[in-house]
Order: sequence, then C-alpha cells, then structure tokens
Amino acid sequence: MSETVRTHARVRASELVGRNWLNTGGKSLDLEALRGKIVLLDFWTFCCINCLHVLDELRPLEEQYSDVLVTVGVHSPKFEHEADPVALAAAVERYEIHHPVLDDPELDTWKAYTARAWPTLVVIDPEGYIVAHLSGEGHADGLAVLIPELIAEHEAKGTLHRGSGPYVAPEATSGTLRFPGKALFLPPGRGSTAVAGTSDAGSSPDAAAKGSWLVTDTGHHRLVELGTDFTTVLATFGSGTKGHADGPAAGDDATARFNEPQGLVLLPEDVAAKAGYDVVIADSVNHRLRGLSLSSGKASTLAGNGIQRLLETGPARVDEEAAGFTGRLGGHPLEVSLSSPWDVVWSRKLNAVVVAMAGTHQIFSFDPLTGAVSVVAGNGLEGLLDGPAHEAWFAQSSGLAEDADGNIWVADSETSAIRKLVVGEDGSVTVESAVGKGLFDFGFRDGPAAEARLQHPLGVTVLPDGSVAIADTYNGAVRRYDPASGTVSTLARGLAEPSDVIVDHTQSAGSEPLLVVVEANKHQLVYVPIPKEAQQVDEGASQTQRPKSPVASGPLELTVRFTAPTGQKLDDRWGDPTQLKISSTPPELLVSGGGTSVGLLRTLELSPDVPEGVLHITARAAACDGPETEDGEIPDHAACHLYQQDWGIPVVLQADGDTELVLDLRGMD
Repeated sequence: MSETVRTHARVRASELVGRNWLNTGGKSLDLEALRGKIVLLDFWTFCCINCLHVLDELRPLEEQYSDVLVTVGVHSPKFEHEADPVALAAAVERYEIHHPVLDDPELDTWKAYTARAWPTLVVIDPEGYIVAHLSGEGHADGLAVLIPELIAEHEAKGTLHRGSGPYVAPEATSGTLRFPGKALFLPPGRGSTAVAGTSDAGSSPDAAAKGSWLVTDTGHHRLVELGTDFTTVLATFGSGTKGHADGPAAGDDATARFNEPQGLVLLPEDVAAKAGYDVVIADSVNHRLRGLSLSSGKASTLAGNGIQRLLETGPARVDEEAAGFTGRLGGHPLEVSLSSPWDVVWSRKLNAVVVAMAGTHQIFSFDPLTGAVSVVAGNGLEGLLDGPAHEAWFAQSSGLAEDADGNIWVADSETSAIRKLVVGEDGSVTVESAVGKGLFDFGFRDGPAAEARLQHPLGVTVLPDGSVAIADTYNGAVRRYDPASGTVSTLARGLAEPSDVIVDHTQSAGSEPLLVVVEANKHQLVYVPIPKEAQQVDEGASQTQRPKSPVASGPLELTVRFTAPTGQKLDDRWGDPTQLKISSTPPELLVSGGGTSVGLLRTLELSPDVPEGVLHITARAAACDGPETEDGEIPDHAACHLYQQDWGIPVVLQADGDTELVLDLRGMD
C-alpha cells in the first residue's frame, strides 16, 4: 500500500482497554509501551472460523518481522461462554497463539476502533497512528506490502525501534490428549491392534476384542487409539509435528503429519477394501481430507490442495455462481480447494462421505471410489435459512450424524442450531431447522424447540430411540432433541467444552446405552449415562451483546469501502467486479434495497414499523496482480484474488439515528 493510498488525515490510535492480558507474563500493555513498533490489532473471538484462519495467515508475517511487528489479539467475545477468562486462556493455548492477547469482554476496545465484524485488523504505525482498517480474512498479501513500506518510512524518520516484543509463553497444560476434537468407535477386527508394530506395549488381545476408540488428538496434531477404558493407548498415528505429510503414520517411525485434525469416519468394509484405506479424517487447518489405513498404518491425502477455499475458483469475477451452489466440483480431488473441514459422516443414501465444510458454511461430499468432490447444500452465505439445498444458509457447521432414515443431522455452531438434511431416495436434499433462531441468538433453555436455546454446539449423534444428542459446547452440556415431541432437554452438564458425543453400544448402565463425550478442555473422553428422565433447564435466552447501530427509518445510504492493494487492479474485464448482497432479519425491516447487484453503494429503505433487527450484508470485490500492460489492461496470466466479507449489523431504529452506514471491506487511512 503506497503513500499515495494513505492520504487521509492522520488518526491517533485509541488506548487498549480491557479486563486482563494474556501471554505477557502478567504485565499490562498500553500503546506507549508499544511505541516504535508496528502494531497489528487482530479483533477476534475464538468461536469464529474466519478468525482462526486469520491467526494462521498472520503467523508467517509475525515470524518474518518479529523484531518490528507486534500483533495484539483483541478478544471481543460473541458468545457468553467466550467471556469466561478460563475458557479464553484455554483457547489461546489451544490455537497456539504466540502474541499478547487483550481480554475485552465488554467490547470497550472493539467499540473504540469501530469494529463491526469478526475478524477485523487495524494497523498502527510506530508513532501511534492508524494506517489501515481491514475486515475479514485474506489480507496477508496486502500486509506483506504495507509492513516493509512502514519499516522503510519509520527507519528513515528514526521512529522505528527494533528488538524483541512483549510476548511471554504461558505454561502448557495437557496429558496424553491435548484438546481432543472428535472420536470414532472401531469395532473388534477393524482397529489397528491386530496389526504387528502398530500397537503400544500396553495393548493386548483382550483390548482388541472389546474394540477401541480412535480420537483426533487435535492439539498434538495426531490421532490416538485408546482402549475402552480411555486410558490405555493402543496406537498413535502421526508424528505429532504440525504440518502436512503422507506416508507411515504409526509407531516411532511415523513421518506423516496432520494439522489440527477434527472429524473421523470409518468407511463401510466393502468401500474400504476398494478404496485402500479405512478412515477419512477432516484435517482442518490443512484444508484437506486425509485417509488412514489401519492395516498398514499409512496416511494419504484424498482431497484438497492445501489452499483455503474462499469462493468458487475460476475467472476473478464476482457473480452468483462465484459463491453459489455448484454441485460437483471439477478437476482432480487433489486440485480442489477446501476450507476447514470439521466433521465427516458416511451417508448410505448418497453413498459418499458427507463433510461439514465449516470455512465456507457449506456441506460437501466426497466419493472414496471416484474421488468426486461435490457441494451437497449451502450457497456459502452465513446464517440460518432453510429450503432447497442450493438456497440454504449455514454458519460454521461442525458436527454431523446420520439417522435411521438416512437423513443427516448437523450441529450448526455459529447459529447455535440443529439442522437436518432431508435426503431423498433420488439424492435430492432439503434443509430444515430443528432448534435455533439465528446468528446472534443463543442461551441455555429446555422446552419446545421453538423456544429452546443452545450455545455453539459442535457435535451431534442419533440415540437409539431416534432422538438426537447434542454436544452443547459453550453451555458445557449434553442436550437432547426429541423430534417426536419437538422438545429439548438436558442430559448432562458441568462438562468442559464437550466437542463431540457418540453412542457407545458396547457399554451399558442398566438397560440404557452410554454416551461417550469428548471433553476438549479437560483433554479426555468420559462416559455419560443416558437417563430415562432428562433434566430440565431454563437459564434463559440471550443475544450477542454487540452494540446496536442506531439508524433512522427511511433511506439508509450504504457504502462499502474497498481499496485494491498496491500492485493489484480491480478486475473489470467482465464488467463491475464488485457486488453487494443484502437481506435482513426480520425480512420486514427492509422495505427496499435488498437482493444482489453489482457495486458497493446501495440505498436501503428501512421500515418505521420494525423497531430493531439485523442487516445481513455480503460484499465482494475482485482484483488481479500487475504489472499492467501498456494499454492498462490486466494480462491474461495475472494472478487474481477475490475479497469477501459478511456482516451481520444489529440495528435499532430511532428518530435521530444515522442515515448513512459505512463499512470497510478493505479501507486505508
């Protein structure tokens, strides 16, 4: 970003205010203590998949410029649970954040910097002035241009101070498992314990006869096979070093690498025999699906090129097809881009692995025999909208389970919802919601499903009676939804961020089966009985306490600011390369101005009869790398980039409210 871009009046950065600091050795920081450094504020919340993407985008920059760049994570919680300092400390450890983090539970610093979306990045120069305000993800390339410019500028002025930053590593806490994600039961004869060389010394034929549990040891970047006592380690898969590598995964000679693996599914025996592997793994941060052969102990890559999927690939134009429902994706499966696959389940009706593609808010499928990767449901927009598969909205779906009728239940975490994919005999899919209201509604309430509330559920399983058990993660509970009665009840509570729940038919308490719960923040698996009479809980319904923007009824002028990075040019080869898609909750809030059209300016008409609601705004822009040709055109071989950000803007209508709304897709100060 050149000097010619940064032409606005200099704005002094606001002070960093919050409850506490993490990763500083107990010290509090202020901007004065950071003077002389380039400061990058990363406004994030640990539930947000886009925020997790940004953490990984920033790591190379933090390493390259460690003597001049200080990243400060400003944790501005969306959910009530995220305001718990213990939960935040666990998240900072879980995601291996190696920079100071400001705990901002009241959103004081969030409001001071007028952040409107997770994630938001703000760059502060060594003199304490704001030079960039960026929404969403995908800004690493732009920052890689801006940071050297700031270094050169402030070295020349004598205002840049080189040296170590204020980060202090915390003490790690974990045991055999570290923040486990998902678990899978391996029945007798299908585990690795029968294979010489894959089992640890503590295994035995008796252990193999009982079956075993395969667990994604997410924080250790590996898989662990446990006995049914949850303590005996039968085998490990993966070297335990973060990364991506295929090959031998078992034993001391393992060279295979994973990066925060999550969901697991055991293929049907006949499919596994033809495919050559037994287990499909959602390797989340690698943006890949991996295969594991339990007989050979080898790992392989099944789908994904390791490049995070943002929008549909192809020419850098922005239209409905770019982010919309496309069905089967062309090309070799190793050439397809995926985005944070979080869970996997086998679908009998689709005869394929169904994938919760959390990063694009969609449901994919993968055929182990043909390698075909397809979009099953979701158009890529974030929210809660039912209907035909290609029109449905999801929000960071993170858990999957198939029921006896072949339908797929979905834990849709960011809407605190339980959704269902109704799969027809012909493979058609319709999306329904069982529990949940929207992106900003959550709570801990049992009762009729329309009034019940969850808080960021990550796991789901189908119980023997056809009801659905839910890992209600941020409520620390296991909940139950009964489709027959349309009610929600509580099975267990007091758990530390349960991330998965599975029925274990091999154990029983009396005549009832047991549930296996992956208790992520206690680094363990535990058994939970299924009581005949579930507990009843009503601790109320809540909404995310983001500030509501006061707006006036009538015309509202919307402007989304976007500046292409230095060395890029808006891709206008197919017309206007920008687009806005706008809707509202409730729909009656928008009298006019909704829908999709090109351009980043729009006049909305807000109804005087709706006191408050949420504006859902998606902005997109396409730009390509230079240099330009002599006639100013983008060369055919240029690399192109798509920028996108979704906002859910809570608004309250009042007579003296704003008549303009300005958002930054990529703004420079």
